[in-house]
Amino acid sequence: MGVSLYYQACRPTLPLTEAEGAEVARIAVTRQATFPYEDEETLYLYENDGYEPGEILAGSTKMPHDPDRLMPVLAHLLDSVTELRRALPDAEWRVHMDDLDVPWDEDEGYASSLLYEPPLS
Repeated sequence: MGVSLYYQACRPTLPLTEAEGAEVARIAVTRQATFPYEDEETLYLYENDGYEPGEILAGSTKMPHDPDRLMPVLAHLLDSVTELRRALPDAEWRVHMDDLDVPWDEDEGYASSLLYEPPLS
């Protein structure tokens, strides 16, 4: 059984504007081109007809089973979703790994909360 990262953006104003759509496409292409492993799933955005009501963007990525690949893939994906969120700041975002919500940090984005453990006291 695998674990996946899910990302979803919703807002009352639908759909994406032409400029927003172009920026989302640019981010997706750039991030996919820099993905660390050819044989793993990368950032995957669903087609517009697969969205739920109110969604302007949604997607998911299956996490690798190889523990040595998990953190680089997760870091890259969370950076990608951070960039998408910053491109669509008026949307309500939900990012989660199965049942675990990934918290947002205004300065660090999504990556910091899952990738870095606090020092032991």
